[in-house]
Amino acid sequence: MIIGIPKEIKPQERRVAAVPALVHDLVEQGHEVLVQQGAGLGAGIADDQFAAAGARIVADARAVWDAAELVVKVKEPLPEEHPLIRPGQVLFTYFHFAASRALTDAMLASGAHCFAYETLTVRGRLPLLAPMSEVAGRMAVQAGAFYLEAHNGGRGLLLGGVPGVAPANVLILGGGSVGTEAAKMAAGLGASVVVMDIDLDRLRHLAEILPANVTTLASSTHALRELLPTADLVIGAVLVSGARAPVLIRRRDLALMHDDGAVLVDVAIDQGGCFETSRPTTHAEPTFVVDGVLHYCVANIPGAVPRTATFALTNATKPYVELLALLVSEQGVAAAAAHPVLGTAANVLAGELTQPAVADAFGLPWRAPEKVLAPKDG
Repeated sequence: MIIGIPKEIKPQERRVAAVPALVHDLVEQGHEVLVQQGAGLGAGIADDQFAAAGARIVADARAVWDAAELVVKVKEPLPEEHPLIRPGQVLFTYFHFAASRALTDAMLASGAHCFAYETLTVRGRLPLLAPMSEVAGRMAVQAGAFYLEAHNGGRGLLLGGVPGVAPANVLILGGGSVGTEAAKMAAGLGASVVVMDIDLDRLRHLAEILPANVTTLASSTHALRELLPTADLVIGAVLVSGARAPVLIRRRDLALMHDDGAVLVDVAIDQGGCFETSRPTTHAEPTFVVDGVLHYCVANIPGAVPRTATFALTNATKPYVELLALLVSEQGVAAAAAHPVLGTAANVLAGELTQPAVADAFGLPWRAPEKVLAPKDG
């Protein structure tokens, strides 16, 4: 089949959905791979490296979208890309549908088959979300430390303090991949760290593996409100697979953070955000202030480190891109939708929602992916 890799057009997004190793293997498996000119430059991959791996370099995005049966991306299609999508085309990327009714409606109207990295599930794990969560968790602490500096609008605190001066207090909401990596990074810099989660088994695990300057606490509204007055940096790292992130900090809660210059980093913003006052920002304009509290809500945090992030992402996506291409090319989209793993990534098929969490977010009907498309005979 023809597989297309377009250049990402989200602001300051420099990742690319394939590396030469993936292109080489797809070509070896009998597929044709089209890569848009310049698609990999932001991640340090030149066109000639893709060409040497067997890709055909094409001049513009339309040439990719027009020819490709399977389009593999990093981020969701933006409105200017929507007219390029055609019925029956297969898309594989991060969609985060529950955060955007407009995107959901557009993909339903397109007639395309949308497989989302973020809901692909293997034995209860989300292997395509994990690598970017790891990057985002570590970068959330870097960003938080940067914006706590006085000239960046923060309280003028050094995250780890110095001998004789207390470190900053970091509160992390969620103990999954993002929260764990954020806790490791913040603890490594010497901060006083609290991780909150509703899963006690997860908290027990974190208590065993994280340093002594990390405290684990069972999450509740009451406990959270008690901690906010002493928190200098709060990192929102809550995930409900496929669904909109729960809102844990309301606007009224910001008053509990006392003097100006506290920092909120909402890593869950691509799923709608876990702070009521959050709204998506970009790397060009990453922050805004509400009631004296600085908010960092960049929706593609790993895009700031595209070399690291591209290789981390494609290490994870490679086997599933290959499997999706194999099944669709040999048996049709129905086979992919019915597959026990790829089926969990199916969010929209032929104009129907197939992800219950997205349907719940907007009050829309849905059907199981294996029921939407009839498998081919034979």
